[in-house]
Amino acid sequence: MNRGGPAVVAIGGGHGLAASLTAVRCYASAVTAVVSVADDGGSSGRLRELLGIPAPGDLRKCLGALVGERSILSDALEQRFAGAGELEGHAFGNLLIAALASTAGSFVGAMREACRLLGTVGPVLPATTVPVVLKAEAAGCELEGQVRIMASSGITRVSLVPDDAEVPAEVTAAIAAADQVVVGPGSLYTSVLAALAPEPIRRALRASAARVVYVCNLREQVPETAGYDVGDHVRALHAHGVHPHWVVADPDTIDVGELPGSSQLWTGRLAAVGGGVHDPDLLCGALRGLD
Repeated sequence: MNRGGPAVVAIGGGHGLAASLTAVRCYASAVTAVVSVADDGGSSGRLRELLGIPAPGDLRKCLGALVGERSILSDALEQRFAGAGELEGHAFGNLLIAALASTAGSFVGAMREACRLLGTVGPVLPATTVPVVLKAEAAGCELEGQVRIMASSGITRVSLVPDDAEVPAEVTAAIAAADQVVVGPGSLYTSVLAALAPEPIRRALRASAARVVYVCNLREQVPETAGYDVGDHVRALHAHGVHPHWVVADPDTIDVGELPGSSQLWTGRLAAVGGGVHDPDLLCGALRGLD
């Protein structure tokens, strides 16, 4: 962390948000993660259905990205149980969050305790305090469930059920105090816009003086964003009331197209060797240089 750096809030989900957090912690004086909890697949989905808690999987990934010093406990977060009956496929980190949720008195309290145990350099917060279902409008149809929506195309809008799910007060307070808000990268509709779907989060973004930066995916995600260029990503953000000041993209991996609105564009190499994911060091260099 950089004592003279900006206060940064990073919003999204999954591996993409973890990559942004790894980059942000290199230059920020303070960092807060705001994480989608709409996942309904795999270990997260099973625990959500069984225990009635927000999906823990993306939160687990972000905890790992913000660990201060590695330990046996932090290394165990991604350990999955194999050949273990009902534990089959569960990640230890998901079970840790679930156990804390049953003893801490609230899900936000559980995440606060997880951060304390792991010694993270900043808070990791769920976008909502309760379980939510992601809903989408696609090709004239309504779809429900993140897994089902990821397998669809022609998506025009996403929202949450319930539509008034509570957002932690710490989330809106962090956005209000931020100098920079980093959105993405990640699956556009099922991670990024899922995290931005709660109206209190979008309202906080509109009211904040922070510079909002959208980190675009390296490539289209078939079928969810098949054929999308960077401009299409930004148009989807606009349709959901999110207007980034900056858009960061790697033109060697995705076509830029025409950006709507007044967003400024930063382009350069961002892909790690192999091209599949963002390189945290390259992303850090891009983000820290934006005004």
